[in-house]
Amino acid sequence: MPLKREVPRAKYPHENRILFASSVLNLAELAALRPDLGKLKKVLYFHENQLAYPVQKCQERDFQYGYNQILSCLVADVVVFNSAFNMESFLKSIGKFMKLIPDHRPKDLEKIIRPKCQVLYFPVRFPDVSRFMPEHKLARLEKVIGVKRNGDAYQSEGLPGQQESRAVMKTSDAHPESGLCEPQPGLCTTQHEGLLSPAAAPVQAEAPESTNSCQGEDKQRLTFNLSNILSGLDYQQRPLHIAWPHRWEHDKDPETFFKVLMKLKEQDLPFHVSVLGETFSEIPDIFSEAREVLGSSVLHWGYLPSKDDYFRALCTADVVVSTAKHEFFGVAMIEAVHCGCYPLCPKALVYPEIFPAEYLYSTPEQLFKRLQNFCKRPDIVRRHLYKGETAGFSWAALGSKFRSLLAAEPREDL
Repeated sequence: MPLKREVPRAKYPHENRILFASSVLNLAELAALRPDLGKLKKVLYFHENQLAYPVQKCQERDFQYGYNQILSCLVADVVVFNSAFNMESFLKSIGKFMKLIPDHRPKDLEKIIRPKCQVLYFPVRFPDVSRFMPEHKLARLEKVIGVKRNGDAYQSEGLPGQQESRAVMKTSDAHPESGLCEPQPGLCTTQHEGLLSPAAAPVQAEAPESTNSCQGEDKQRLTFNLSNILSGLDYQQRPLHIAWPHRWEHDKDPETFFKVLMKLKEQDLPFHVSVLGETFSEIPDIFSEAREVLGSSVLHWGYLPSKDDYFRALCTADVVVSTAKHEFFGVAMIEAVHCGCYPLCPKALVYPEIFPAEYLYSTPEQLFKRLQNFCKRPDIVRRHLYKGETAGFSWAALGSKFRSLLAAEPREDL
């Protein structure tokens, strides 16, 4: 209802041509309340879909969320998804979802909606993070794109943010002694479909006014650990640094992540961890338990509202881990790869669409073994050159596609 009043009415014919809406909006409701919008080209963009969301406890409102998205698709002229996984998981779930209706179920909804659908990755604007990178990561850039050193400054046409991360993402042969997993045959690795393309201004959402009472302590912990524990050590001598930059919610499966880290701790394997991401009103209990168990292994714990602090933390990390049970694109993982981290992701959801096979794991045991090896030999990941490609996920690559999408003329048939 409020949005009905907020959308301006056109003063002249064709003044408004496109209505671009997020899938969280009930487009059918808005179109009914504002018939003048019916002649516009209505573009619906899905950054996630409710039909594939892992609900903890099914409630009536959960059905309504999904039902609203289906109705919005029927009203829209074009339906755009940020990944092929997002699109297929939505379309293929419609039939099963509609069976929740006791009777008078509409038929063939997938066939009606599918012709309207297309994939257009979320565009990421990659910042220049070279000033935050440690020496060994800059040396990797020098190998890949020829970063030219000029005193303390680094100059290159291909620095991250200037050539959309081609440095970090360029394909290269694995180090013969790396011990890295070989690509698994038969796994789809169409990285161009989901990796780092769209202009997803890569930053964390604004911090809520009410944060954990320990946030101030955490920032001091970060400063102390990085300046005192790490300073003076050559990067190749430092323990493996693992980053987890995700929302502190159940769908990101922090339980699996922390159980793996606790197992590493039990074996006295050296590592550091930075647990980033935003917190909300309900924080899973595993976080307080993990912080106590991990103790001095924690470099940072909590949300970083400063973009520079966030990217600096990622640039100092060696490995970035996802344990998500719900992911349709994954900007945080893409940003971390841009910052030179080695990604480890589930062999599920959107990840096989984005990352080559060697960065995927199938079970928590596989994740543990990969991290166990890296804890013993952190030089493996510090020498590694990422084998995927992210340039196609940049705003530079996708901007023209978004402009074309929003360049259509208004409809005259209504």
